[in-house]
Amino acid sequence: MPAASPDFLPSSPEVARWLIGATLLVDGVGGRIVETEAYDRDDPASHSFSGPTLRNAAMFGPPGRTYVYRSYGIHWCLNLVCREEGHGAAVLIRAIEPLAGLDVMRARRGLDDVRLLCAGPGRVGQALGIMREHNGLPIAAPPFALLPAVGPVQVISGPRIGISKALDKPWRFGLAGSRFLSRPLR
Repeated sequence: MPAASPDFLPSSPEVARWLIGATLLVDGVGGRIVETEAYDRDDPASHSFSGPTLRNAAMFGPPGRTYVYRSYGIHWCLNLVCREEGHGAAVLIRAIEPLAGLDVMRARRGLDDVRLLCAGPGRVGQALGIMREHNGLPIAAPPFALLPAVGPVQVISGPRIGISKALDKPWRFGLAGSRFLSRPLR
């Protein structure tokens, strides 16, 4: 995927790797993406594995849009849809290094520790103010801004976490040396 022009058409692992180091903002609040996970319709851990439903319909929509779902009935999680329309693939944003709107994030999360503001997909959603209304929106238009990484980034990968199927896939990606990961990458 070209560094300056994300088209979201490559495979979800390729997009997940590309997103590491990119800057994601929602209404000017956000930071550097430091951790992602890839999901694909052929992956039993993916929400799209059993086909389209009301909940996962955005995953089957146009690439470059958001797929927002509620995890455990509590947290809104942000994913970016990839591959061609109808495929059913997305990348979960697992962690962000907070850089913009820290006071807003601290108020939303009710804590001061900058390392914990966006370390985990539920925390990312809460800190960025992600809601159901964000589902299906284009990532290249307000309230979102997605800027490619500046300079080279060292990406590491390993198994995904928080799932019970397809544990062997090394589809979790992180920024090497980042202290903002949700959990260390082994």
